[in-house]
Parts: sequence; structure tokens; C-alpha cells
Amino acid sequence: MTTATTAPEAPASVGQVAGGNALAGTRTLIRFALRRDRIRLPVWILALLLGTLMTANSFSTLYSDPQDRANAARSMDGPAGLAMSGPRHYLDDYGFGSMLSHQMLGFMAVLVGLMSVLIITRHTRAEEETGRAELVRSTVVGRHAHLAAALSVAVLANLALALLLAFGLAGLGMEGIDTAGSLLYGFGHAAVGLVFAAVAAVTVQLTAHTRGASGMALAVVGVAYVLRAAGDSGENGTLSWLSPIGWVQRSYPYVDNRWWPLLLCLALAVACAAAGFALSTRRDVGAGLRPEKLGRPTASDALTTPLGFALRLHRGMLIGFGAGLFLMGAMYGSILGDAEDMLKDIDQIQEALDRIGGAGVAESFASMVMVVLTVVAAVYVVMAALRPRSEETAGRAEPLLATGLSRARWVGGHLAVAMGGGTVVLLLAGLGFGIAGAASTGDAGLLPDLVGAALAYAPALWVTVGVAVVLFGWFPRASQAAWIVPVYAFVVGYLGQILQFPGWMNNLSPFGHVPRLPAADMDWTPLLLLSLVAVGLVWLGLAGFRRRDLETK
Repeated sequence: MTTATTAPEAPASVGQVAGGNALAGTRTLIRFALRRDRIRLPVWILALLLGTLMTANSFSTLYSDPQDRANAARSMDGPAGLAMSGPRHYLDDYGFGSMLSHQMLGFMAVLVGLMSVLIITRHTRAEEETGRAELVRSTVVGRHAHLAAALSVAVLANLALALLLAFGLAGLGMEGIDTAGSLLYGFGHAAVGLVFAAVAAVTVQLTAHTRGASGMALAVVGVAYVLRAAGDSGENGTLSWLSPIGWVQRSYPYVDNRWWPLLLCLALAVACAAAGFALSTRRDVGAGLRPEKLGRPTASDALTTPLGFALRLHRGMLIGFGAGLFLMGAMYGSILGDAEDMLKDIDQIQEALDRIGGAGVAESFASMVMVVLTVVAAVYVVMAALRPRSEETAGRAEPLLATGLSRARWVGGHLAVAMGGGTVVLLLAGLGFGIAGAASTGDAGLLPDLVGAALAYAPALWVTVGVAVVLFGWFPRASQAAWIVPVYAFVVGYLGQILQFPGWMNNLSPFGHVPRLPAADMDWTPLLLLSLVAVGLVWLGLAGFRRRDLETK
């Protein structure tokens, strides 16, 4: 007698499980992404929150008198002022709340967009570029899980920021900053952040490279800001309605409290996210929809050198920052001729300009603006100086260093591009500022003065590179701390002039030792000392890199 046995049912294959549910594993990937960003996201959110709360709180000190607020409104009521801030409707009743929305919403929208874009590219295209996505998707993970998880993290981050802004501003107890307006103000940030997150969900499908996807998405952020500025400075504001930043500003928190413009943002975000999911099905993992250009049959001689190879890797970012800083400088230069009329009735700004000194308001104001331009240039040099770290963790440095290429020459190529490129973008910023400033004031002598003022900050940029390479060489996992340098420089060097921070705080920043040209006289001693400090930091960082093992994720 034989006993019939039934073979156990074979488990469903990975492909069957994942194929049956395109979102399989999304919840796990969300937890994983939040775990990876447990420091990065809180830093972003707290920085944006504290920056807003500090600005709102400073208004109660800077503009405590209603007449001061009326003077500020009059100074903003011009094409240049409106392009820098927002729609004219805010000026009708310029209280603390309307002042906050008018001056901060457009600027904050760019920063929130930057945060959202980086979240998406970090958890989608960067995962594919390093090969981790292919390994994860070989398990029970659906084809849409990575993008869905990244978008979910972006939603959570933006909602957390919105709630913290709403309750934080409402808790200040300032006149004109009520709970209803604070809720709209906070969720306006979330709405515009979701738009740019969804835009990034599309750009990560187009290119096979993380930096390319981030660059395209950030270009959309820049275009949105330019459209908003052009529309607000015009007669009818039509162009502003083509920008999600313009939509958020026209919700008029603390003025009209209109929620319906946020629905436009949500509709655009849903449409772009849907397009991102649809496009992801039309490409292979690790590939982009845009076809790769065929390379030359043989490499150029420049690519055989560490400097030439590094310059090729940094080329796109260098061009983008150079063009952006030239336009940014030109934008500030275009209002230089009106600076005295714009600022003459704002006592606190006048006091800050008086502390800087200078022959006139235009020169003192140019010195303050130069800090902003330099901080943006510092963002470039930090990104460029940390590129060796990303090459190392992605596993691309190890094959290069397995050849006859020394560690010092490999890192040195990237550092040369960071230092030289930083000097070039400063030069372009000074050129844009000087050309437009000379045209707006009618003073041709401003062109060489402003170019020289920009180049004077080059040693401070080199010190910033030195800090980044020391962290990379000795404490590679803490290399992101190099971002503290430009952030601190902006807070103390620009806002500190207005909020009257103590002088010792400015001395902690390398940018605080640069002569405030063109208002101040030239002093070569601090520039020489900063250059020597930069050399010492670079040497120290290279020494640390030679003594440690490579880290590959």
C-alpha cells in the first residue's frame, strides 16, 4: 500500500509577488529612508523654522513703530522692491504678518524647493546610480516602491515643516500674526515644496545621473522664482500666475487668507507625480529616458590628468553656478541706483549701513549684498570640495586609486577646481553686479570696484574648501558639517548686521575678516592670513586622507 504524498506548494517567486503589486515594500522603504535622513531632515526643518521665527521676531524690534512699517512699505513699492519680495497687495496694510509673508514667502519657497528636490533625488536616482536600487528591487519590492517612498518622505517633511511653522508663528503672540494666517503660511510652504518634489519625480526619470536630475529640477525652481519676480514687478502680474511660487504668495497669509491657490499647487504636484510614475515604466533601472550622448572614440589629453578629469566632472555645476551668480549680481545691481531712496526711511537698515561705513549708501549697501553673493559662491565650493566624498562612497574612487594615481593628486584635482571655480563664480558675480550697478547709478567706476570687492572674498572661499577637506580627510562621516560655514556666514555676516549681533560672532567666520569693499579701505593682511590658513587646512586634510582607509557604501 502506497501513501500518496502531496508536494508542498512552491512559494511565489519574487517577480510574481512584486509584479502583482507595484508598491510592494513601500512602507519598509519609507522607514529606511527616514532612518537614513534622521539627522539631515531635522536639520533642514529646524533651520527653516528658526530662520523664519528669528526673522518674524526681529520685525517687532526693527519695525515697532507703525511709521517704520509704513516707511518700509513705501520703500518696497517699486519694481525693484517688488521683484525682490512679492505682490503689491501686501503693502496695503503692512503689519507684522503681511510683512513676513511679503518678504519671506518667495525666499523660503526656494529653500523648501531645494530641500524637496534633494529628498527625491537622494532616495531615487542616487540609489540607482550607486546600484543599491537594483539590489533592493531583486527582493520583494515593487517597481514604483522607491519613487512612492521618496515622495512619501517629502510629504512628511513638508507637513512637519508646515505644522511647526504654523504653531511656532502663532505662538509668538505678535500683533497681526494670528493662528489662521499662520496655518495658511505654514501649509503654503508645504504646497510649494510638494510641487518641486513632484517636479524632481519627473526629472529623475529623464537622466541617469543624480546631479543632472537635481540640476534640472533646481532649474525649474529658478525659473519659477524669475517668473514670480518678473510678474510682481510688472503692471498686471500675469507672469506670476505661471509660477507655483506666485500662487503661494497670492494666497495672502495674514491679509486675505485665501486657501484656493494652494489647490493649484496640489493639482500640479499630483499631475507631475503621476507623470513621474508613468515615465518610470518606460526605462530600465539605472537608465534615463534621455539617451546618453556617444563619447569620443578616444579621450582627450586633458581627461588623462587629475585636474582635467575633475574639471569634466564639475563642468555642469560650475557653469550653472556661474550663470546663476552673474544673473543674481545683475539683479542686485539693477536696484543699486535706487538703494538710497528705498532704505532712507528704515532706521535699522540705515544704522547697519552706517556701521559698515563708506562714502555713500550705494557703496555700503553693495557691501551688504556682496555677503549674499559670496555665501552662494560658498555653496558651490562646499559642493565641489565634497565631491571626492561622493566619489569615494559610490565606489568610483577605488578603481582610480588602484592605478598609479596618488591620493593627493586625485583629491588635489577636485580641490583645484573647487578653489579656482569658486574664484571664477565670484568674478562673474562681481561682473554682473558691477555692470548692472554702473548702469543703474551712472557711475562707471563701480564696475572695477565691485569686481574687486567680489574677488576679495576668494581667500575666505579657500578657507571654506580647507574646512571641507579636513572633515573629508579625518572625519569623512561628518563631512556634511562643512555646510555650517556658509550658513553661519549668512546668518552672522548679513542678518547679524541688521540684528546687531556682537562683533566676536562675526570673527568666527572666515568671511568676517574680509574688508567690506567697496565701503571700506583695502587691507591685504587678513587676505594673506586667510590664504595661509587655507593652505594649512588643505595640507592637514590631505594628510588625514592618506592615513585612512577608503569607505564604500
